[in-house]
Amino acid sequence: MFVIDKIDTSDKGEFYKQLNAYLAGLLKEEEYWLAALSNAAALLYTLLPDINWAGFYLYREGELMLGPFQGKPACTRIALGKGVCGTAASTGQIQLVEDVNLFPGHIVCDPSSRSEIVVPIVKDDRLIGVLDIDSPYRARFDRQDAEGLSSFVEILNRYIDWPGEFR
Repeated sequence: MFVIDKIDTSDKGEFYKQLNAYLAGLLKEEEYWLAALSNAAALLYTLLPDINWAGFYLYREGELMLGPFQGKPACTRIALGKGVCGTAASTGQIQLVEDVNLFPGHIVCDPSSRSEIVVPIVKDDRLIGVLDIDSPYRARFDRQDAEGLSSFVEILNRYIDWPGEFR
């Protein structure tokens, strides 16, 4: 059993240091991609304050397909270049969106979401998918979140042997 305590700090750098240490501990226990992503989504949803959705879209057969997540039911397929997730996947760039209502082509899965951050997951120049996190608060995410979540994705890539189906 893996015990996860609430991270009690207002310093985002320290928060992500502890969160990413929890992730590494979870992944040392289980490298299978599905179990690892399921626990990673639960970890984010449990510990990251002020969010209403955390999960993964995986690149499969030319589009993003819903993977493990925590939150309300979500869109199941997203075309590359569409919405925040599709834009992150097609550009390979983190999308930090202060107000989703101002993002051209935003795909509304949960109307209560106001801001979003999406981090591409790329390993060996191969798109695996994206990490997607939504918040009901405008401007919830900043550069520190982008840095901390980029490290989160790096840890996923370090421990998970991604299957060939993600292409």
